[in-house]
Amino acid sequence: MDAFFASVEEREHPEYKKKCLIVAQDPRKHNHHGVVTTANYNARKYGAHSAMPVQQAVDLIPKKKLVITPPHFDLYRQVSDQIHDIFGDVTDNYQTVALDETYLDVTKNKLHEPNTIKLANYIQQRIVKETHLTCSVGISYNKFLAKMASDYRKPFGRTIILGKYAKEFLKPIPIEKFNGIGKAMQQKLHDMDIYTGADLQKVDQDEFLKRFGKMGYVIYKRIHGIDDSPVEGHRLRKSIGRESTYNRNLVTDEQINSELERLAQKVSQDLKKQRQHGKTVVLKLRNSDFETITKRMSFQDYVQTKTEIYRVARDIYDKLKVTDQKIRLLGITITNLDPLSYEEVSLNLSYKEDN
Repeated sequence: MDAFFASVEEREHPEYKKKCLIVAQDPRKHNHHGVVTTANYNARKYGAHSAMPVQQAVDLIPKKKLVITPPHFDLYRQVSDQIHDIFGDVTDNYQTVALDETYLDVTKNKLHEPNTIKLANYIQQRIVKETHLTCSVGISYNKFLAKMASDYRKPFGRTIILGKYAKEFLKPIPIEKFNGIGKAMQQKLHDMDIYTGADLQKVDQDEFLKRFGKMGYVIYKRIHGIDDSPVEGHRLRKSIGRESTYNRNLVTDEQINSELERLAQKVSQDLKKQRQHGKTVVLKLRNSDFETITKRMSFQDYVQTKTEIYRVARDIYDKLKVTDQKIRLLGITITNLDPLSYEEVSLNLSYKEDN
């Protein structure tokens, strides 16, 4: 994904798009501590980047152009789940390495499409249509090169590296951009007068092994376009949920009912799409004072339909006896999942509450 956290914040707050946006805890409120989780592309023009001390990023950017927002990880996970649903429509063989980054093996795919460029375009367009966000795609015959390609032409880029061009592609790239070469190895390589892929390709294999051991051998193979590591298929999801944050607080029963029904419908659709059902319903809410409350109910039988999910979520809400009905966030999640191949029975309204 392209500047993922920042892009999600820009989607939620369009006024941020013309600003230099830093996603981090505001150093002015946290004793000048903290690091940048993401900077948008406007902020990157001034030198701000992920993992930089946030105070340093603030010092680089003119105050009139700067916006700082704390990270909202629940929202990022929700959007990430939407994107993974798209991947699941293409292939079951995908490996997630972060909320915003995934490897997909499309050798065999559900669309029966042999052209990987068409598949990349399909994924990019669906992500834009369904999330209003952009991603960059790298296409190659192994994971390392696909990763390098995905970083090559951001944002909203699409790069393919064929085998006969792999070594040539890697030559001009600074070693700092090579996946797997950390700061300690970078310094050692600089001491060897090595700064680019071309410099790396000149080093003898035995020299790599002598200086860097097993990791040296991995880097040696990669710099010559070789990476044998497979795409390790995704693990079974532990939960399926949806949540929404509201610019205007929900203040009436009608508004809350409408949102619970809408969320229940979305979660039910997601469960059917993933061919899952679960035994625990979790309701999450956040009030106008930013107090977050989470409550769950567990059942002996499986929950899947919109009606079942809504009924339980509404019951949980009623039992919470919310006094300050100014709701900023609502979310419904189903956990204790099993595949639909397990016996499906109607909802039994005897439940146990989990605090």
